[in-house]
Amino acid sequence: MASSPRIGGFVIFGNSRETLGDCLTSLLAVCDEVVAVDSDTADGSAELVESRGVRRVNHTWRGFGAARALAVSALGPCDYVFFLDADEYLADGAAATFAAWRESAPTLPHYRMQRRDWAEIEGKRFLFRRETRTRLIRRDCATWSDAMIVHEALPRRKSAVLETAIEHRFYRDGDELRQKQRFYALLWALRAHRAGRRSPFGARVRQPLHWVRNALLKGALWRGGLAASDLAWVVGEQHALKYHFLDALHAGGFEECVSTFARGDLSELFGLVRDAVDRFPSPRVKG
Repeated sequence: MASSPRIGGFVIFGNSRETLGDCLTSLLAVCDEVVAVDSDTADGSAELVESRGVRRVNHTWRGFGAARALAVSALGPCDYVFFLDADEYLADGAAATFAAWRESAPTLPHYRMQRRDWAEIEGKRFLFRRETRTRLIRRDCATWSDAMIVHEALPRRKSAVLETAIEHRFYRDGDELRQKQRFYALLWALRAHRAGRRSPFGARVRQPLHWVRNALLKGALWRGGLAASDLAWVVGEQHALKYHFLDALHAGGFEECVSTFARGDLSELFGLVRDAVDRFPSPRVKG
């Protein structure tokens, strides 16, 4: 690999015109080429992408694994792949950090970055939590696939930390977050059910455990007060839902989703899952 590696960047976007501009600015600042995967948008996001000179690739939604695989295949020759979500952007100073990284003649499969999740509630903005995510990946290790319908993390490989941060507009709308969590919880449960997984603890303990993790251990409560505590409880709901749905699958529920997943019709599966979670009663959770 050359001493100054070439970086291909990408973003997968839906109707996200409000946040997409900052994301594109960040990608263009650190990447040699950028592609944007359009999941059937209708809010002007596509026009924004094209106005920035970024190549747009259309994608019938089959999950983030399939969309990321498509993005990598659409990139020209590059040594590493870097991606942001449409509601993320790089912190100040990131371009200099990437430039120094290029000069270091990197060879590792993965480089991790801190992601800062920001919440905005009733006009108050606070840092909800910090997490570390793999975002800069040697191209031969960027092995996403259609099977990764949710939790599309790549296999763990040797890695190092890149000392910069991703700013994430994590939370502003409680209804939107709950809808998204229910959707991803059922997708997770479908994969877990196929693998024969069962929960040794059940759903009930998951939500309080994740409240402790985010509100106390990650410090959200100290930065955001009662609003952060409530948000930590809502975020923890997804982890209760995952096992609530898994129990329902083992009891014979969601038959149409199970059969559609088994035959690999992912385009149909995502529509069925959206309908199913709207009809299925929630567990008794606070929020």
